[in-house]
Amino acid sequence: MPELIKRFAQNTAERDFAVGDIHGCFTKLQQALGGMGFDPAVDRLFSVGDLVDRGPECEHVLDWLDKPWFHPVRGNHDDYVCRYDSCDLGNWLINGGGWFLSLNGDEQAEYAVQFRELPIAIELETDGGQVGIVHADCPFPTWAQMVDELTNPESQKRLKLVKNTCMWSRKRMEEDDESGVPDLRALVVGHTPLPNGPVKLGNVLHIDTAGWHPSGRFTLLDLHTLEPVCR
Repeated sequence: MPELIKRFAQNTAERDFAVGDIHGCFTKLQQALGGMGFDPAVDRLFSVGDLVDRGPECEHVLDWLDKPWFHPVRGNHDDYVCRYDSCDLGNWLINGGGWFLSLNGDEQAEYAVQFRELPIAIELETDGGQVGIVHADCPFPTWAQMVDELTNPESQKRLKLVKNTCMWSRKRMEEDDESGVPDLRALVVGHTPLPNGPVKLGNVLHIDTAGWHPSGRFTLLDLHTLEPVCR
């Protein structure tokens, strides 16, 4: 069974960055990384998910998943790939899934195998403390409670609900909730497009600045300083 939480030690060699939703715009992302002087030999890039749909280069995603310095969590659009044989295909098509539906059966199965390995959450150690990454939100008052729910579920039905909330919830943003996640230094999320720039609610950093949109920019968040740069 795939790990739902992946843990990373501090990068003592160089820098760690997080990036907002990618949605199949890998050339634009590579350009943003170049502007930061990203060095794949020592730097790491963590993704808040939504690697595919909407953009023109979705089929490049398997090349990115092979990169040893690239570490994504699963977004709601990525989860469509995981559930391609049972999800609402019409809804997916409306939301950018045409690239996947045009693949042959063997190709679809290969993407699904690799996407099912994507974790729901990432934990990263930094100089200032632990940083958490999920696609949409931590659905519990503490990170520790979410970790417990993902690793020791009472039932598969309960686990599915927790995973879906991690990938889909916009409640914190809709309610302008600044309560934060007290047992983390910061929680980094995407999911909600923010064309005017990243938003901080308590210690929750929303960094999907619609880099996948022609008029949007990718936010690259330095995970040690927690300073964002939009490119």
